[in-house]
Amino acid sequence: MYYYLLLVVPALLIAAFAQMKVTSTFRKFSQYHTASGMTGEAASRMILRENGLSVPIEPTAGELTDHYDPRGNVIRLSQPVYGADSIAAVGVAAHETGHAIQYAHDYAPIRFRMALVPVTNFSASISPYLILFGLIAGLEFLSYAGIALFSLSVLFQLVTLPVEFNASTRAVQALRQSGSFTEEELAGVKKVLSAAALTYVAALLVSLMQLLRLVLMVLGRSNRRGR
Repeated sequence: MYYYLLLVVPALLIAAFAQMKVTSTFRKFSQYHTASGMTGEAASRMILRENGLSVPIEPTAGELTDHYDPRGNVIRLSQPVYGADSIAAVGVAAHETGHAIQYAHDYAPIRFRMALVPVTNFSASISPYLILFGLIAGLEFLSYAGIALFSLSVLFQLVTLPVEFNASTRAVQALRQSGSFTEEELAGVKKVLSAAALTYVAALLVSLMQLLRLVLMVLGRSNRRGR
């Protein structure tokens, strides 16, 4: 509990702040309409067209539920983004379109991240049990095996950073090259995407602190047993 309070709780508070920041920033720039009247869906189609791509764009329920589905090769935009002509909507839509472009161009980090998904899901489901059983039974190798598996979750979060940063860079570049947006509008887009990027940095921090906590727990138990 000591390590959880010292390491994990502060990281969780930072993650909560990051989530509030992205929500408040999105809502703020949702009130600013684009001078061109371009909606999120239209911006996404424009970027796809400029890159010679044909990817379906579908509306989806919720807020900030926007994503690119590589399995179905479809961009899904939330209701506040799909038909809205706000700076926030255009920025989010362009970002998700950036992911579609990454796949089309075989961007290595996003392919690596996709390959990690099934492995990470498996490791996340089994690692807590290995660590717990190892601590209870005094089998340190099981605990360390669980930690090794959990570290894959940290690797996944680490690989996510360049993927998300690159998608945002592609988004801003595409919007600028289109000539349809002012520098002031692009500055707003950058603020929305920067706030979103903070959530990924916070997620990595939480995973790192969880990993450090687990390592310290196992080492502490080993030291007490060795006395």
